Amino acid sequence: MKHYRLSIVLLISHIGALIFGLIGLLIMLPNPDLWNDDPRAVRVFNWSIENAGATHIILGAAAMFAFGVKALGWSKTTIFFSVSFGLSLVSELIGTGTGWPFGNYEYTDFLGQKVLGQVPYTIPLSWFYMGLSSYLIGVALVRHLRLPYATLSGILAGGWLLTVWDLVLDPAMAHESLQIKFWEWSETGPYFGMPIKNFVGWTLTALAFMAISRLLWRREADTTRIPMIFPFAIYTVNTIFAMALSLNVDLWIPVVLSALLGLIPAWLAVKGSPPTSKGNVGLARNA
Repeated sequence: MKHYRLSIVLLISHIGALIFGLIGLLIMLPNPDLWNDDPRAVRVFNWSIENAGATHIILGAAAMFAFGVKALGWSKTTIFFSVSFGLSLVSELIGTGTGWPFGNYEYTDFLGQKVLGQVPYTIPLSWFYMGLSSYLIGVALVRHLRLPYATLSGILAGGWLLTVWDLVLDPAMAHESLQIKFWEWSETGPYFGMPIKNFVGWTLTALAFMAISRLLWRREADTTRIPMIFPFAIYTVNTIFAMALSLNVDLWIPVVLSALLGLIPAWLAVKGSPPTSKGNVGLARNA
């Protein structure tokens, strides 16, 4: 993994930002008596409220991009980044403007500057880094289970894993009991207040950019030749972050679903991937 030093540094920074965000949301915000008498603590808190949400997403995207360049090469990584960023941004702009394909919702100001005043620029970055992580894990899972129609199955598995992440993320991030909400819904639905079409739109968007990226790649990424522990770490820490927020608002079912339908299959995929040798890493970059 020595060739992945930058990726690892960025991953550690990403994890640190996620932990920092949880401390702010779950401890500092509900307990102002812990910090409001210290001017320095107040400054740190105010900065974190304005910037922590965007920071952890930027670091996650940077970590996954750096990893992708080493593991997949510039071409594959840039293609996936461009397609996932562009298509998800268009979907989000349409969604916030029309209510389709996700439902009627609006972003608050806690995730960075907004594109066209509607969608924070960090949102398509999160689609990218969680999308690429989910896709690589999905491909590894299909190979481990020896499923037929490997290309189609890999795309479907990747879309599945990304949607499972949203099953635990969305209900928590917009929950009415949170003092800070990152987006707000103007319609409700049967899944802990979320409309079902949100998850349908989420899945279709994920499948679209994964399928287009795979088509432009021409050749599949060989997950037996790259260190799959990295995308697994990205997927896991972000899922745990969402789990912690859900548990904080007593949403147990989404936590169980994300563990059973997301983390366990992801672990099976990584467990079934052989250790990566130095020679194999070089082959992976040229694939």
